[in-house]
Amino acid sequence: MNLLNYKNINLAYSDTGKGTAIVLLHGFLENSTMWDFFVGEFTKKYRVITIDLLGHGQTECLGYIHTMEDMADAVYAVLHELRIRKAIFMGHSMGGYVALAFAELYPEMVKGIVLQNSTSRADSEERKANRTRAIKAVKQNYEGFVRLSIANLFSEENREKFAAEIEALRTEALKTPLQGIVAALEGMKVRKDREVILHFAPYPVLLVLGKKDQSLLYDEHADQVEGTDKKLVSYPYGHMSHIESREVLLKEVLEFFKGC
Repeated sequence: MNLLNYKNINLAYSDTGKGTAIVLLHGFLENSTMWDFFVGEFTKKYRVITIDLLGHGQTECLGYIHTMEDMADAVYAVLHELRIRKAIFMGHSMGGYVALAFAELYPEMVKGIVLQNSTSRADSEERKANRTRAIKAVKQNYEGFVRLSIANLFSEENREKFAAEIEALRTEALKTPLQGIVAALEGMKVRKDREVILHFAPYPVLLVLGKKDQSLLYDEHADQVEGTDKKLVSYPYGHMSHIESREVLLKEVLEFFKGC
């Protein structure tokens, strides 16, 4: 990973391959390592940039709250450093929120967006209350919170099948500092609704949802592409399509990149 001095903190990113730039943005409690398999595949044809978002991986914390706009500005700093003017963005969960915030702030830099197990909608009141409870829970029992959070991202029938992957994800997640976890939860809680982007963006958007996703309930989010020219693909499992449906997702996403 390369380190960029950004607002007096270390901001970590990687830059590999050649061609159209693909920017990969990880989710909450994750870091750039979640993309290792995809980086290996994507770099055969593309220039791939991965970024550790604020308070995650090797990137340090900026404050008590990391808004999605704060994170998007950090992404911009990396792309500016690399002199990248336009890119395709793929964000998992929180990474999708960051991609949409980036698209709102820097629309001229976006060639396409993959929202993987993510949504353009703001948190419901119930979801905001859940995040407030999560902040309390992680302050009380950091390790317990992280361990439980990771297992719940997989559909029930996959938890045994991907036990080794779950353990590896937990190991990475436990590197996330408490401040980074709280700041991200606070930031996701106050994020804006950006569904309008799905209706008016001039570039393609691919929405990927899991039918048994407990974090983003399928029935509450599948209709956001209705009445738009944006595409929805759904898989039969949970929140971790890049693991639970890896091969089909890879194929779908590579096809999408071509169309951008």
